[in-house]
Amino acid sequence: MSIEKATFGAGCFWGVEVAFARIPGVTATAVGYEGGSLEQPTYKDVCTDKTGHAEVVEIEFDPAVVSYEKILDAFFELHDPTTLNRQGPDWGTQYRSAIFFHSAEQEAAAKAKIEALTAAGTFKPKRIVTLVEPAQTFWRAEEYHQKYLEKRGEASCHI
Repeated sequence: MSIEKATFGAGCFWGVEVAFARIPGVTATAVGYEGGSLEQPTYKDVCTDKTGHAEVVEIEFDPAVVSYEKILDAFFELHDPTTLNRQGPDWGTQYRSAIFFHSAEQEAAAKAKIEALTAAGTFKPKRIVTLVEPAQTFWRAEEYHQKYLEKRGEASCHI
């Protein structure tokens, strides 16, 4: 079994983690911070909106069971990729829509998906503002954030 990684920012990471964990073929999830300048950021640091980090979910998946394309489909279905630095009532750069690619193939697939959704007019009249960036250091969030909703018997966030 060959496992691959994928990392996405789609707003508050609690609900995003639940959604990705439900996909058959996703073998592991972790929430954390990526894309900023501070080493070993904490939730408190990231919430200042000054570190440049996004709240992200890093997933591990088996491409023999689920394709990266299907994971991209889920990503674009579970949040609004047209809102800049915001998802629902949550706002700030940590809530930006972002795809952190781990390979040239993931980068190409992400950009192709955005082009296809744009060409199809899926989000018209709005435009997709999702950033496609190389994966950087993934800083695992504090343990109380991992599987946060699951630990509380909740199935989803407010969004």
